[in-house]
Amino acid sequence: MKVIKALTGPMDVNTYYAADENEKKGFIVDPGGYDGGLAKKIREDGVSIEYIILTHGHGDHTGGVAAFMREFPDAKLVASKYEKEMLSDSRMNFSAYFGEETAAIVPDIYIDDGDVLNVGGLELKFMHTPGHSPGGLCILVGDILFSGDTLFRESIGRTDFPGCSFAALEKSIREKLFVLPDSTRVLPGHMGETKIGFEKRNNPFVRY
Repeated sequence: MKVIKALTGPMDVNTYYAADENEKKGFIVDPGGYDGGLAKKIREDGVSIEYIILTHGHGDHTGGVAAFMREFPDAKLVASKYEKEMLSDSRMNFSAYFGEETAAIVPDIYIDDGDVLNVGGLELKFMHTPGHSPGGLCILVGDILFSGDTLFRESIGRTDFPGCSFAALEKSIREKLFVLPDSTRVLPGHMGETKIGFEKRNNPFVRY
C-alpha cells in the first residue's frame, strides 16, 4: 500500500492518501482542507478514489470534504454511525469556527465497529474508538493503523470538548489499539507517526 501524507487546513491535520498501486484504487482519510498538490498526485497516479473517510466529525478534519468530493465525485463519504449528531451540529463540530463550506455533512456510508470495506486488494477494518468524540474511528489496513485523534505519538486526543470522555478514550486505546502487534505503524491525525509498541512503553496518558 502506498501512503502519502499532506498537512491540510488551519490546524495542520494529517490528511492521508492511500492506494493499492496494482489495482489503481485508493482512499483519502481526514481531508482537513483541500490540497491541490495531493489531488494532482492522485490524478498523476491514475488512481480512482473509492472512499473519503472521516475518523471523526470535528471541523479541523472535515474542511476539505466538499472540495475533494467535487474533485472525485465517484467517491463515497464514510463516517461512524455514532457521529451523526457531531457532523450535523456546527456547535459540536466547530465547523463555523473553521469557516467550512457547509456546517452539516451527510456521509454516504455509516460505519459501525468491526465493519470492513475493500479498496482494490486492501481490506479496511474499522474500530469504534470513542473518547475524543462519540463516533471516533480507527482504520486498520494490514500493519498500518490510521488513528485519527484517538492516539498520537506520546499523546492522545483532547477530552475537553462536547461529547468527549477521558475514560472512554483510555478504554478504547487499551482494549482496541494496545492489543495490536507492537510493530503496527500508527498514522495519527496530528503530529508524527509512531508504533503501538512504542506507545505501550512511552505514552504518559495510557499506561500499558
